[in-house]
Amino acid sequence: MPPRIPLVLAAALLALTGCEGVSLEPTEPPSTRSTQDVTTTQKQLDALTVAKAGSMAKYSRDRFPHWRTTGENCDVRDSVLKRDGKNVKYSGCNVVAGSWTSLYDGQVLNSPTKVDIDHMVPLANAWRSGAAKWTDAKRGDFANDLDDPQLIAVSASSNRSKGDQDPSTWKPTETGSWCDYAKDWVAVKTKWKLTVTTKEKTALEDMLEKC
Repeated sequence: MPPRIPLVLAAALLALTGCEGVSLEPTEPPSTRSTQDVTTTQKQLDALTVAKAGSMAKYSRDRFPHWRTTGENCDVRDSVLKRDGKNVKYSGCNVVAGSWTSLYDGQVLNSPTKVDIDHMVPLANAWRSGAAKWTDAKRGDFANDLDDPQLIAVSASSNRSKGDQDPSTWKPTETGSWCDYAKDWVAVKTKWKLTVTTKEKTALEDMLEKC
């Protein structure tokens, strides 16, 4: 009979060899969608500095490094997919299956390949409204923010349609989500002390009337 391998040693060997069947799930951040009432959101919006959009000179998405790791080979994208999805399945740390309902257009997505992780306040918009003055490290914190309603799993088509636009030029086609969208947008701009344009503020006030 071959010698028995101690249980602790066997577990270590299994981890080193990466045998099938070992699944390391990404860290799941708590839901960050804004739950505050419309009166609080309106007060936050009124407190934001109104200013013209800044220059896009020297802007690059590389100035907002993402996605950061969140343990093992997981990253922020995996974490958001896990948080926002239902019946999520993994291969190692990668999300390979599940179901996601896109806040922007109501699409039900049955594959992570159809899902984009959107920045509620787009990186380019943040650049124009104050982030151009930040360090790259702070911009990285913004781009990977799991503590505020800044990251959301949505349909790839709606994310591409939105691009870097603010609510004055783009709104979700799912009008029932306008209230939540406006609350989330204002919450992010408040947290990161970003400015809004006059048209952007007016559009947000109109959306808050849906609440």
